[in-house]
Amino acid sequence: MARLTRAGQITLSDTASLRVRAAWLYFNRGLTQKDIAEALGVSRSTVVRMLDEARKRGEVQIWINTSPGDCTALAVELEEALNLDEAIVVPGSGTADETASDVGAALGQLLSDVLADDMTIGVGWGRTLNASLSTFRPQRRSGMRVISLQGGLLEASSVNPIDFSWRMAGRLGADCLLYLAPLVVDSHDTKTRLIERCGLRQVEKAAEELDVAVLSCGDIGVAGSSLSHQFLSQDEYADLLKAGAICDTLCQFLDGGGNTVAHPIHDRVMAVDLDTIATAKHGILASGGALRAAAIMATLTRTGCKTLVTDEAAAKAILALKASA
Repeated sequence: MARLTRAGQITLSDTASLRVRAAWLYFNRGLTQKDIAEALGVSRSTVVRMLDEARKRGEVQIWINTSPGDCTALAVELEEALNLDEAIVVPGSGTADETASDVGAALGQLLSDVLADDMTIGVGWGRTLNASLSTFRPQRRSGMRVISLQGGLLEASSVNPIDFSWRMAGRLGADCLLYLAPLVVDSHDTKTRLIERCGLRQVEKAAEELDVAVLSCGDIGVAGSSLSHQFLSQDEYADLLKAGAICDTLCQFLDGGGNTVAHPIHDRVMAVDLDTIATAKHGILASGGALRAAAIMATLTRTGCKTLVTDEAAAKAILALKASA
């Protein structure tokens, strides 16, 4: 997957997190302005402007006189450890809902910067993605299309995949292609009929040409916070755990190596296959919480996402897992 580039008209010198990142890479890591521009996906002139702004605000002095902020250092470590183009780490840790809100807010700001005209955006679901709408303030774009990558819930819900796709498209002034089917159907035959005879093949084909895929993932298990419990029976959940599943990404259940576990539920899930998602030009994964560290790593492995938005607790847990591997 290719690296995302932020819109040229965005005043990045006013974006504190990017300004601090540029200063950290320049003064503490010794990178050249050209290297920083490539690392952040901006022009060299933008880097010069950010460094100048950081000096004027006294932020460079802060970094020099004290150890670098944990989140900036963690982001750089994650990028190196996971071979990412960009990691965005929000500070602190909290409840599952608090983490989703914090990580989602960072995701919304990122999406506001990177989405551009004529892009096709594929979106998943979850509390984190839903929370991104609180800070999603994009410019109106032309020629854009938003695609929901999975079916929806029958009950009204603030985290319904179809509802999220529609709301994002509305903010962008984009066309919206919905995966109009239940998230889980009764049989593989029903799934095949819906795709082949009810128009969903159009969604599947469109998903093969994504410019950006925006995903989240959930951990499953005794203390898991995945939303998958809403559509799985207790027996199905137990069987998935026995099969080695540790996470749910687009309602597809992965083991620690990022492989889809063998389970009949996948014959009934209405969602774009993760192998198709991996062909997107850019992939963004947004998920947080220490318990999701293994799930995040598995999803990155399977989907090839090169941009990660997460929290401090997850970042530290991921690095600990990498160190012990």
